Amino acid sequence: MRIGELAERAGTTTRALRYYEQLGLLPARRAGNGYRAYDEEDVRLLRQIRTLQDFGFGLEETRPFVECLQAGHPEGDSCPASLEVYRRKLAELDECIARLQDVRARVAGQFDRAVRARDGLAAEPSGQPPRCELANEWAKE
Repeated sequence: MRIGELAERAGTTTRALRYYEQLGLLPARRAGNGYRAYDEEDVRLLRQIRTLQDFGFGLEETRPFVECLQAGHPEGDSCPASLEVYRRKLAELDECIARLQDVRARVAGQFDRAVRARDGLAAEPSGQPPRCELANEWAKE
């Protein structure tokens, strides 16, 4: 198949395919007429790259998976180098989740403090709800 058909089947653009070719992720085979020629294995390879990118892997991180597929493994993630990329990505995700959990706990603490402060103001003897200067400022805009 030619580059346009491969791009359509893989859900990408011909420009992206040329870029993958430059990076060495997509083989650069030429037919007798000089056109790029691709087959079903290239479709599989590109689907692997796209799936990994959807998961947040960078293009360079996809290289071991591509090489694993090109070595004839039915899945591109069964080779030692692919497994190591998975390990690193999982560690990166765990670190990110831990940071987000810390931020969430801090925001929840600030929220609880703000609610208590609001409730304390509302309990004042004036009987009037507290005036929020920010609300008045936003109303002017």
